[in-house]
Amino acid sequence: MTADPYLWLEEVEGEDALKWVTQRNSEKSAELAAVESFTETKGRIKAALDSEEKIPAVSKIGDFYYNFWRDSQHERGLWRRTTLDSYRGESPEWETVLDIDALNAEEDENWVWHGASILRTETPRRRALIYLSRGGADASVTREFDLVNKTWVEDGFNIEESKGGVSWIDADTLFVYTDFGPGTMTPSGYPRQVKKWRRGTPLDQAELVYEGQETDMFIGAHQDLTPGFERSFVTRALAFYRSEEYLLSDDGRLTQIPVPISAEVSVHREWITIELREDWEYAGKKYSAGALLAANFDDFLAGSADVHVVYEPDAASSLIGYSWTRNHLVLNVLVDVVSRVRVLTFTGNHFVEREVEGLPATGSIGFRPVDAVESDDLWLTVTNFLTPTTLSIASINADGNVENREELKSSPAFFDAENLVSEQYFAISDDGTSIPYFVVRPKNLAFDGTAPTLLSGYGGFEIPRTPIYSAGLGIGWLEAGRVYVLANIRGGGEYGPAWHQAALKEKRHRAYEDFAAVARDLVHRKITSAEHLAGQGGSNGGLLTGNMLVHYPELFGALVIQVPLLDMKRYNKLLAGASWMAEYGDPDDPAQWEFIKTFSPYHLFDPARDYPPVLFTTSTRDDRVHPGHARKLAAKMLEAEKDVTYYENIEGGHGGAANNEQAAHMAALSYEFLRQRL
Repeated sequence: MTADPYLWLEEVEGEDALKWVTQRNSEKSAELAAVESFTETKGRIKAALDSEEKIPAVSKIGDFYYNFWRDSQHERGLWRRTTLDSYRGESPEWETVLDIDALNAEEDENWVWHGASILRTETPRRRALIYLSRGGADASVTREFDLVNKTWVEDGFNIEESKGGVSWIDADTLFVYTDFGPGTMTPSGYPRQVKKWRRGTPLDQAELVYEGQETDMFIGAHQDLTPGFERSFVTRALAFYRSEEYLLSDDGRLTQIPVPISAEVSVHREWITIELREDWEYAGKKYSAGALLAANFDDFLAGSADVHVVYEPDAASSLIGYSWTRNHLVLNVLVDVVSRVRVLTFTGNHFVEREVEGLPATGSIGFRPVDAVESDDLWLTVTNFLTPTTLSIASINADGNVENREELKSSPAFFDAENLVSEQYFAISDDGTSIPYFVVRPKNLAFDGTAPTLLSGYGGFEIPRTPIYSAGLGIGWLEAGRVYVLANIRGGGEYGPAWHQAALKEKRHRAYEDFAAVARDLVHRKITSAEHLAGQGGSNGGLLTGNMLVHYPELFGALVIQVPLLDMKRYNKLLAGASWMAEYGDPDDPAQWEFIKTFSPYHLFDPARDYPPVLFTTSTRDDRVHPGHARKLAAKMLEAEKDVTYYENIEGGHGGAANNEQAAHMAALSYEFLRQRL
């Protein structure tokens, strides 16, 4: 290891990465994987992931319903399809469209499915663009596929490996935003050019539509192919929460949509919806951050629209998602981190709101339109920590009432939850803010501070964490009488933009204070004690647990730090890191480094201090958060003779696993580590 830690990071980014891991790893991860309890846990988790009884989620494409499926016989997966009538049955008849395992064998590759984009103006649906990733990285190759013949299109559209994307314009034309060569990618590693590519012409002859600035984060474009509402849009993302949206005319002119650059915009048929992150004054009226507005799109561009407030937050609630069916707007609202679903229907000159009845009063509810162009049908999923997920299909009638709800599928129970209970508590953070958290525990918990407890959190990027049913968590942790806790700390989206913005940049410490407050509250309630409490988080959550390590080591008996950011001096130089400066700040600005260094675990590590045992997990193929973050801090801790276990999967991307076998291994490794340490 060289004296200069930044030079050393550059060295381990290359071909010597796995050699370094082998040399520096204490082999504790291999020891964990050799014990009988690990083998049993991994086997049960993999069996759950492979189960033919789990719900096959489908997407409607023309007359067929498509599903991507992995099991023990299809490790990399099958893209397959069926009819709705068949899907309604207990054993649908599936037709294989593309076998990824067979493709890998044929091409000697390690492709991971990244999805497909379908041209929906054809009947039957025929043209698809398939995205394939090597080993699970974010970057994909794009290939054209014939859905009727189930073959690759000879001399079809093909794009080499890159981050970016495509959008169908028509059967012979695409919007393409990809790596076009030197100078065409942003510092964040995303495209800064979008081009129009016509079939039969080389990609390097594609017509430039728009080019962003060198400092931009991302440039993209898409075509809305809704009959009667065909429009082209260009997106210029300046930073993570700041973007400009443009309407692209047939002659190439761009018209900027006049909304705040912090707002999120979508267009559906005649409607534009505007989700605000900041207060906004428009046409003499004031609208609050967190609100969702709707207006006629053409009138809005002309400056003459009536703007309707379709959602406005309060202290206990926030909007975490919305979707249009053909004629209705459906909202997913969290009230103290519990889902509520509302349907809004435009009647006369205003929207009428109805809450969907008959849904559980606790847990998480998800929905998406079956076909937002053609129908008012919805898929509805319901889940919580202890109840297996169910999938229903329902219709919204002309009045906005949800009717004909039909439960189609239910996931089996993969663990015994009969003696478990889920509760919600609130902890008080350092500044007096009330922080909600969920506890899943045995009904007969002794409340004597001895229960092994796993505390999980994220706290970033306005992403909410809500209760879900997890076979791995139940099998690997809960069934044995242990406790699981989910903390809804600031930085997330549980209470809207203000909850997120309360932990941005120089206020980042609030997220870590919140997590520590929950840890202390668990001890105060005698659910657990520091020696029996573990913290776990991945990505931004890995930065969270890294800060628990260096700021609050006395609160934890062990920590699991997954695919983490840890070196906050260099994060913006690595892979997609520059795109997150809106979240963390710019470490190259001396003034901002003054606060960033207060939450940079790599720099705050002190070899003279005592630390709890740590498990680091990462992936060589992670092209979003560089594995060098985990390697560097693990190396520092190993040199200081701390209790460190390190595991780097050679595949998996930012998700850490490329198939069910790897996912089960990673999960079982964490649970076995915690079982032994706690």
